[in-house]
Amino acid sequence: MFIKVKLPWNVMIAAENMDAKGLILKRAILVQLLDAFASKKATKELGYYVTVTALDKIGEGKIREHTGEVLFPVMFSGMTFKIFKGEIIHGVVHKVLKHGVFMRCGPIENVYLSYTKMPDYKYIPGENPIFMNDKMSRIQDEATVRVVVLGTKWMEAEREFQALASLEGDYLGPIFEE
Repeated sequence: MFIKVKLPWNVMIAAENMDAKGLILKRAILVQLLDAFASKKATKELGYYVTVTALDKIGEGKIREHTGEVLFPVMFSGMTFKIFKGEIIHGVVHKVLKHGVFMRCGPIENVYLSYTKMPDYKYIPGENPIFMNDKMSRIQDEATVRVVVLGTKWMEAEREFQALASLEGDYLGPIFEE
């Protein structure tokens, strides 16, 4: 799910990026904000940082004594992405194992669908292993699958989320695009 957020941030600008007109300064603040925003990746509360949508306010700069850089407090609007328990998502399979599949959903790399949560699907080993049911519906590498989220876990060291998913429910399973 995408979430609109308003966040405060502190942006450091080197003295050589300052000018009297202010246009270059505003551009430098925005570039620095975008770099900092992109490197942050995600937080447990807000999910993955996706984009800055607007620079709402630039506060008064404060000069740092030892470096000569100027610290600007800014307020901006942005978008984040976070999945929640009970949410229906579409995942793209990137790894098929005997005990389940790993999928990607937006910036989330590890959405796990266990074979125990795929009723009627059987594992078929081989060079390109798949899960298939009696109706010949396949879950294989690069397949898009609609699943329900059973739970999420925040991994602090990697600064990312992991999720468990299930096919148990109405209108869940592989999505066939023609």
